Amino acid sequence: ATKAHIKLNTKKLYQADGYAVKELLKVTSVLYGAMNTKGVERADVSEEDSSKFKFDLGSKIADLKAARQLASEITSKGASLYDLLGKEVELREARTESIARPLEINEAEKTMKIAIDCVLEQVQKTKDMLNNVALDEANLEAKIEKRKLELERSQKRLQTLQSVRPAFMDEYEKIEEQLQKQYSSYLEKFHNLTYMEQLLDDHRRTEQEMFEEAANMLRLMQNRLKEEEQRLLQSRNDDDSDIEIQEDEGSDSEVEDRQIMKQRIASGTLLQG
Repeated sequence: ATKAHIKLNTKKLYQADGYAVKELLKVTSVLYGAMNTKGVERADVSEEDSSKFKFDLGSKIADLKAARQLASEITSKGASLYDLLGKEVELREARTESIARPLEINEAEKTMKIAIDCVLEQVQKTKDMLNNVALDEANLEAKIEKRKLELERSQKRLQTLQSVRPAFMDEYEKIEEQLQKQYSSYLEKFHNLTYMEQLLDDHRRTEQEMFEEAANMLRLMQNRLKEEEQRLLQSRNDDDSDIEIQEDEGSDSEVEDRQIMKQRIASGTLLQG
């Protein structure tokens, strides 16, 4: 900025707001003008140079990412620096008061003694803690030794118990053999029982199927008998109707005969008269 004769307000830059953008525009306007002046020269660049430039630009993507990260860090640092500069007024007054105040040897000596006493107290506390750690370590070692002795005793007792055969072991083995036999017989009986139950279920199923088949046959026979009875009844009704028709025809012939006889009698009486 000094070589380009550009004046920048650093406080506004550290604010990281619109005023900072205005300050940055001073630099960017100069750079933009320089790029415009070099536009004619860049137009004369050959295609090979442009391809090389593109290749170099593509190969430095990592640098661009790093630059972006640095830019974000710069903005965050600038914001924090702006906040600190805002507190400079209050801190300046406190600093000037502390500098203007005359240094008293007695007060400095008191503060140094207080600090030394605090340090000595902390040292004593650490020593006590170290001593306590040593005591705790000794106690733990004693407990460990005691536990080791108890473990050795228990292991020896276990070995003696394992080596000695108890008096009831023979009886236990006999009972175990009997139990094994009983269990094997139980398994055999259980298998036989399940097999017999399966056979019984199959037999019941077959009987049920046979019963259902017999019931179906009986139902079919009953239906057939009913159909035959209905047929017989229909045939009987047809025969009765034929007989009635014949009887009606006979009665008509008798009436006609009677009428003929009456006519003959009437004609005979007329002749006699």
